[in-house]
Amino acid sequence: MKRVWMTACAALALNACAQTPPVKSASAATPAKGDAKPTFDRDPYPSTYRAYPGVPTLVTNVTIYDGEGGRIDNGSVLFADGKVVEVGQTIAAPAGATVIDGRGKWVTPGVIDIHSHLGDYPSPSVQALSDGNEATGPVRAEVWAEHSVWPQDPGFSRALANGGVTTLQILPGSANLFGGRGVTLKNVYARTAQGMKFPGAPYSLKMACGENPKRVYGSKGQLPQTRMGNMALDRQTWIDASEYKRKWDAYEKKVQDGTAKPADQPGRNLRNETLMGVLNGEITVQNHCYRADEMAQVIDMSKEFGYKVTAFHHAIEAYKIADLLKANGICAAVWADWYGFKMEGYDAVNENLPLLQKAGACAMIHSDDPNGIQRLNQEVAKTLADGRRMGIVIPDEVAWEWLSINPARAMGIADRTGSLKPGKMADVVLWNGNPLSVYTRPEKVWIDGALMYDAMDPRRRPVSDFELGQPGEGDVK
Repeated sequence: MKRVWMTACAALALNACAQTPPVKSASAATPAKGDAKPTFDRDPYPSTYRAYPGVPTLVTNVTIYDGEGGRIDNGSVLFADGKVVEVGQTIAAPAGATVIDGRGKWVTPGVIDIHSHLGDYPSPSVQALSDGNEATGPVRAEVWAEHSVWPQDPGFSRALANGGVTTLQILPGSANLFGGRGVTLKNVYARTAQGMKFPGAPYSLKMACGENPKRVYGSKGQLPQTRMGNMALDRQTWIDASEYKRKWDAYEKKVQDGTAKPADQPGRNLRNETLMGVLNGEITVQNHCYRADEMAQVIDMSKEFGYKVTAFHHAIEAYKIADLLKANGICAAVWADWYGFKMEGYDAVNENLPLLQKAGACAMIHSDDPNGIQRLNQEVAKTLADGRRMGIVIPDEVAWEWLSINPARAMGIADRTGSLKPGKMADVVLWNGNPLSVYTRPEKVWIDGALMYDAMDPRRRPVSDFELGQPGEGDVK
């Protein structure tokens, strides 16, 4: 990637692409009144992301899927200054704009993968780079996936060039009941993980039910060994977190009132800070769970402790409780046809996603895999066809919601990306044919209006520093 984007930086004398100094988020604490110390910073590792430079661009004569179920035939998309300006059939090109005739091609929003481990389980897949599971205890809410992300993972560039992926959520693995915080990244080259962090995106908490935690810790002769052990430890953890939140709420009320003293400040606990963020509604819950009965139990547990499950991931049996998911406003992030690799993955159906859509539930595709992330468009095509074979006819443009706006909603970023709407980030893919065809590939990919990949220009085939000079450098086959 370096050669591509360093070239873009050179065009603006390099400093235009330099990372900006950290800016404290709105969640950072303010100093207390009187002699009390300030409460702790909720955003100690802020995003330093800065969009690469782009030029005003008009793509014409294309079929457009806007990401929210809309379709425009023979349409045009105009973007400038990093934002979508206009989408329609007849758009005049501004002076100096780059105009691309996309006749016979498609334009969509960039693909968003809500469940990835790129950077934490990078390529090459060796033990020295295996940093996604802190499997030293079943409750590890204190760890943050971003602190393992290796920005030079070649998987990022493959996801961009082969899959049109512009945004992705990196989650810890599923060995633990509480795996830690996830982070949302823009799929750009940067020297640091903070340079990739999606500005203002909420953190997530990765949780897991079922076989993985009880297998990992049951094999060590400790809690949990069973599903009832999973639930018991989950509940006790939330009880402890609720007490921690009570103490901090009381202290911060004193801070606001100006009556707090240094001795009043509770001790900090990284684990409970993440869980308190969930209880405060600031951190989303992304829950690995396969079986319908376990998802239902988790929903009850969330009501017991007053938090919300944002999405169940993998959710192979989600089709059995689609009505329950809809009623509780919970999304399901699923595969097209992964099946049978363990017992809780046995009762899968290829029509899971179409059945969820038919029931009115929020559903999406996800990868969980460095190869699958390169062809999520094909995964959607497979499950779409399976649904049609059983009589669930979903238009292609509606199915694109599974790749764009639905994951954006579940990641808390739908107001900024996930669809081609004026004012949103210009995260755009020009496909060289129908994007639901196995023969189609991204031709151009823009992120925040900057051209990050061009299949027709070898200089814009991204290569990370790690790959330079190695066999297969920049290969996008």
